[in-house]
Amino acid sequence: MSYVVTGLAPAPFEPLYGLGEEALAQRGARRLTAAVNDRFPCRVSLEDARPGESVILLNFEHQPAATPYRSRHAIFVREGAREPARLTDRMPAILAGRPLIALRAFDETGEMLEAAIAPGPDVEAAALRLLADPRAAYLHAHNPVRGCYAARIDRTTS
Repeated sequence: MSYVVTGLAPAPFEPLYGLGEEALAQRGARRLTAAVNDRFPCRVSLEDARPGESVILLNFEHQPAATPYRSRHAIFVREGAREPARLTDRMPAILAGRPLIALRAFDETGEMLEAAIAPGPDVEAAALRLLADPRAAYLHAHNPVRGCYAARIDRTTS
């Protein structure tokens, strides 16, 4: 089975790029600068910010379905991120390189079907197991300690 991992579209975040601290705060966001040991995974590029790069920390609705599983949480976006990542049959390091990743399988209506937690190196196998359920329309990956949304995973035909 083939799958694709995608980052978020940058359009909702572009109006935040370059805003001053006060303007960001009015929108419930803030700018951080990545240091050497920081892990600020950008949800657009699906890469950790490099030391010295600016990220915007904001609240984002990643599961907008009108179900009890509707959800929003804090995410990081690299300031200036313009192209969403799209990785076919390959897990990004922000998933495969983490100690644990939580996966949640949803149907077409946004109802959660099943969930799993896997060590980073086992995320692909866990995702394929969840996507093998024909009712699963997509998966959301999360960092289980802080609960942050990480990426979307879809079954593909190519």
